[in-house]
Amino acid sequence: MDSSDILRDACAVFGCATTKKCSQFASVVDTLYLGLMALQHRGQESSGMVTSDGTSFKTMKGMGLVSSVYTQSTVDSREGHIGIGHNRYSTSGTSTLLNCQPFVVHTEYGRIAVAHNGEIVNAKSVRQRLLKHGIGLSTESDSEMITQLLVSEPPHGESDGVNWVSRIVHVMSVIHCSYSILLMTSQEEIYAFRDPFGNRPLCLGEIKVSYTTNLDAKKALNSCSIYVVSSESCAFSSVGAEFLREVHPGEIVRLTSNGIESLRTVKRPDLTTPAFCIFEYVYFARADSFFEGQLVHAVRKECGRQLAIEGCVDADIVSTIPDSATPAARGFSEQSGIPYESVVVKNRYIGRTFIQPTSALRKRGVTTKFGPLIDNIMGKRIILIDDSIVRGNTMPHIIELLKRSGAKEVHIRVASPPLKHPCFMGVNIPTHDELIANRYSPLEMAKHFGVDTLVYLSVEGLQKAVAKGVKHKEHSGHCKACLTGKYPLELEW
Repeated sequence: MDSSDILRDACAVFGCATTKKCSQFASVVDTLYLGLMALQHRGQESSGMVTSDGTSFKTMKGMGLVSSVYTQSTVDSREGHIGIGHNRYSTSGTSTLLNCQPFVVHTEYGRIAVAHNGEIVNAKSVRQRLLKHGIGLSTESDSEMITQLLVSEPPHGESDGVNWVSRIVHVMSVIHCSYSILLMTSQEEIYAFRDPFGNRPLCLGEIKVSYTTNLDAKKALNSCSIYVVSSESCAFSSVGAEFLREVHPGEIVRLTSNGIESLRTVKRPDLTTPAFCIFEYVYFARADSFFEGQLVHAVRKECGRQLAIEGCVDADIVSTIPDSATPAARGFSEQSGIPYESVVVKNRYIGRTFIQPTSALRKRGVTTKFGPLIDNIMGKRIILIDDSIVRGNTMPHIIELLKRSGAKEVHIRVASPPLKHPCFMGVNIPTHDELIANRYSPLEMAKHFGVDTLVYLSVEGLQKAVAKGVKHKEHSGHCKACLTGKYPLELEW
């Protein structure tokens, strides 16, 4: 896919907390860096981290990828034993350094830092509410509004000091889906909370650190822990953490050097079931992440199996364009009995930014990025699996490459239902008119692409594939608004 045919999730959050002593043996800054690197797929526009040594906050932000924002000299010079980080892709607010997170605010209770993944559905009315109360906003970001709500509107009954749990509950009553948020305070604690719909992912982990000390000329083995919170569990393997569990929809948890504590779960009175974004399984998440007790890779493979049940055709090979749809293609192959073979190899040194939004350069970009495996293509009837089709700009060039290489037939199978509706909860899905599924039926799209047939996975088939391995039914339920147009709550226009 080129950059115009790629769905983008809003952002990623990552946080960790430990003791000052433990941070000497396992750097919190390094942990944040590795965690954000592992979550790079969720946001590539900017990255930021805020750490604390118990007396002051230190902030580093920059535009671009994690590897370019944090230099080795920067990482080595930073200290702290608690911190939160953020990778951004903008769904609200422009792509500028001003909108980079985490946001840091000075309050009468000390500094706080906030990082947010998602998009607030009622952002317009929340912004007006803040402005009406004389609160100035310096960015266009939803996340700044959340930060200001946390410090500007004390909940009823708050007396001496600050009660962050009450303030979080108050904010959750004001903002409507979707959010997974990290709040770091000057009291060396991180509050992690997720909206009652559970629309955006959030999970908890623990890094166990062993170290030796010299006592009376004898070495003693000691241990300590770093407690981590992440948008996806895939980051835990990068930092050496054990995956503990997901943060439940509406749950507020607190991370400190002493461990992880569940404080409260907030439920919406109008909510009958959670609404976790089903496209996390289809496209956004890394394949080695766990949601609802199941591996994303396994779900994608099951989508391919279900697609073979619904839309198989006589063919010689099953294949895909590397890499995101490979699990689905493997599942389709196993279910259908048609062998899997690669039809192209990918030049991994050509990035997405190489391909420019003109027809000639896009075509040249496809032929530069992929090289055909002629022996696997010549004279073959090919089932080509894709995970989703957004605008459909790249597919004609892929098909042309296969036909030029001697493919006898090409049948497209899509391991998700057609995208027909925009998302207002943290995913950059194009407008209604830009989505190709709203312009062509599957039969018309096959003709448009120049292929023999085209079949999508049904909504029911996707639901069946996702539900098969869900372990925690009480927290299960999925948002399918981009597929059905039925949103989990009323939208603000």
